Amino acid sequence: MNPELSVLIVEDDPHVLLGCQQALTLEDIPCVGVGSAEEALEKVGENLAGIVTSDPRLRGMEGRELLTRLKQRDRSLPVVLIPGHGDISMAVGAMQKGAYDFMEKPFSPERLVDVARRALEQRSLAREVSSLRRQLAERDSLEGRIIGRSPAMQNLRELIANVADTSANVLIEGETGTGKELVARCLHDFSRRHSKQFVALNCGGLPENLFESEIFGHEANAFTGAGKRRIGKIEHADGGTLFLDEVESMPLPLQIKLLRVLQERTLERLGSNQSVAVDCRVIAATKSDLDASSKAGAFRSDLYYRLNVVTLELPPLRERREDILQLFEHFTQQSALRFDRALPELDNQTLSNLMSHDWPGNVRELRNVAERFALGLPAFKKSGASSGGQGLAFAEAVEAFERNLLSDALQRSGGNLTQASLELGMAKTTLFDKVKKYGLSH
Repeated sequence: MNPELSVLIVEDDPHVLLGCQQALTLEDIPCVGVGSAEEALEKVGENLAGIVTSDPRLRGMEGRELLTRLKQRDRSLPVVLIPGHGDISMAVGAMQKGAYDFMEKPFSPERLVDVARRALEQRSLAREVSSLRRQLAERDSLEGRIIGRSPAMQNLRELIANVADTSANVLIEGETGTGKELVARCLHDFSRRHSKQFVALNCGGLPENLFESEIFGHEANAFTGAGKRRIGKIEHADGGTLFLDEVESMPLPLQIKLLRVLQERTLERLGSNQSVAVDCRVIAATKSDLDASSKAGAFRSDLYYRLNVVTLELPPLRERREDILQLFEHFTQQSALRFDRALPELDNQTLSNLMSHDWPGNVRELRNVAERFALGLPAFKKSGASSGGQGLAFAEAVEAFERNLLSDALQRSGGNLTQASLELGMAKTTLFDKVKKYGLSH
């Protein structure tokens, strides 16, 4: 049944059915009528936007059984019963089982319209609440946080889901701006440690003389200026997750101490001889080839092997161009909401620049471009997209855009090719060929 049909009338008396349809149509309330419960069940899908009215006594399956079947499919669906004289007690009992209301025959057209409008208002509110809950669930899901439909991102989400709730240490490799900390937070949030601390430390952002105190902590008077005890990052992450960003920049002497902590699960604060037991999962991130660094002696190989029990590789944005438009729309919507601006329409020039730019700053750079666009500022500088043969060829940009457009339509239609082809204004055979060409699932 078309979800836009607001009222489904189930009535085996053709005169009553016609009267109900006329009363609702005169008040501009869309409706459709059927003569049996069996027909009604065929028409009602999982996405009925409206309500159902039914006589509780029908030939074949009774209206009471129809009520039970409909409520099993959708508990929030309003069902209004229209009993004949003498069936009032039956209708009251049906309301206890979930019916929205009842109207005894005969009834006035005004009564039908009034009940239908109230039920439709309730249905609209219930669907809105359901939609908001679904959006919140999607926002908190991996798909809502790790955005992208490219094979690389689908594989990444599968790996995160597979290892998140384990104690295995993880090494995340990727260029600057690819989202390494976001992946680390997802690993933490989807693990049994999610209720404990996620502690992030940028190993490249601290002077070497402060690094040891920051990560291991110190006792009062352990050194000049240490006025009181300080709990270090590792100890603060006890029971939770320790995220070491830019781990390749950690000083070699501290790498030895960190390795000992990982092996023995204990640490000593500076100025103390007492061991403190710690239990934290370590997730490290690097923008360099840590394997090559360990072989060159720039990073301890034993610590490298301790950290990379599981390795997650984040592809640069230029290698997953089919995700660019989805990411840009996501960041633009976020920015428009944050800046209290109307959502701007994507113009052809900006689209061309998005798809041809080389994105050296990866997703972080794309987010900044989206923020400027949401503010009504030029998204790109005058130089525009990358040039000199480094950007994507126009034909490839068009293909990437088309693939993303088809993927979005298929997702909205739940994989229904007929519905997607109607939305896109494209012949179903053409859509099928393009789905096959781009390797899209449906």
